[in-house]
Amino acid sequence: MKHRITIADLHFLSSSLHPIIFNHHQQSRSITKVRLKWVKNRSLDNIIDIHTDLKAANILKDAIFHRPTQFLTAKSLSDTQKLLGITIPTLRFIRRYPTLFEEFPHPKYASLPCFRLTHIALNLHKLEQKIYEIEEPNIVERLCRVLMMSRNKQLPLRSLHLLRWDLGFPYDYDQVLAGKYGDMFEIVKSSNGLSSSLKLVKWVDEFAVSELQKSNEVVEIGYKRFLRGKSVLEFPLSFPRGYGGQKKVKTWMDEFQKLPYISPYEDSSKIDPESDLMEKRIVGVLHEFLSLTVYKKTKRNYLRNLTDEYNMPFRFTRIFTRYPGIFYLSLKCKTTSVALKEGYRRGKLVNPCRIAKYRGKFHHVMRTGLIYRKKGLEMLPELDKLVEDDAVGIDGEESSGDEEVESSGEWVEDDDEDEEFDDASDRD
Repeated sequence: MKHRITIADLHFLSSSLHPIIFNHHQQSRSITKVRLKWVKNRSLDNIIDIHTDLKAANILKDAIFHRPTQFLTAKSLSDTQKLLGITIPTLRFIRRYPTLFEEFPHPKYASLPCFRLTHIALNLHKLEQKIYEIEEPNIVERLCRVLMMSRNKQLPLRSLHLLRWDLGFPYDYDQVLAGKYGDMFEIVKSSNGLSSSLKLVKWVDEFAVSELQKSNEVVEIGYKRFLRGKSVLEFPLSFPRGYGGQKKVKTWMDEFQKLPYISPYEDSSKIDPESDLMEKRIVGVLHEFLSLTVYKKTKRNYLRNLTDEYNMPFRFTRIFTRYPGIFYLSLKCKTTSVALKEGYRRGKLVNPCRIAKYRGKFHHVMRTGLIYRKKGLEMLPELDKLVEDDAVGIDGEESSGDEEVESSGEWVEDDDEDEEFDDASDRD
């Protein structure tokens, strides 16, 4: 019987307002409009490159572990390159990492290569399950908040499955959490009746506080807020080299920051979709969503799947190009990814969570196999000690700094969409 990885096998890959305050901001677009040329950030591009392979290896690990035979044949891997998001054939990719995947002949067909998990890969999987158990309260909160930001407090499972890796959800999060937390989540049929959605049953007020609001709590206590001259919440900014000092850019961002901050957990249906206030609200939604991800980044198309549920325009990529002090767009690995710049400092993830640290260990085992190939197998006992050592926390980033290469130092008026990034025929 022929075995192939299908989309089902890898489903985890594809895994009230204040009118008085808002009124005078809704009538027209009045603030200065500036769009900056794209600037390449080599350290963030390198991180995205590393994580693309890290994600693909983890997906293959899960696919093998949940296979009844506990192995995959070379033939079943032939059509999975695009699903995995890698730039080389899957068979070549999986052979790069002998410390994770062991190659052996098929029990019946000796000429057919097969792949199973090595002993250390199984140990890593056990460690991952343990971390998911420890992190379950945080995972539940994160899932609640992702649903709470949506218009109808529910999201298609297909869209969530695509984001499983980025949000740090376990393989079968939907079934497990819906069954274990029936008072909070429910799997329902979508409005089209053909697909399923995960619905939030219980609203949790304490979760409806954005990461931006949390980060400003200390500043907003007592005199500190007034010493800094802050009357509204401001987004942290880290402009590409040469942009932050431009007078027009400073004026534009000062005007933007002075607009009222709209929590992504508030109803936005009454805000004029063409207003400056709506644009700031969209920035807030994207900022909050990226803040909830493990690596403060995701693919653009994964966000595009949520535009209707999150009340955002389909062509929203100009938000990223207009606010390079907040977001970074990457074209690495033949796809378009977006990262939250404040999530990284000197090429390293700020405050990596347990899941990120575990993935750092996984990446270390991968890298050992890539560098030493077959000789890396001799290092498995040493790598086993790494897996058992809870004090080791490698977050997977290997860059010495935030090196940015300016493609153009001039700003241009934002009269149209950025065609380079908003191409409807995306490659994700």
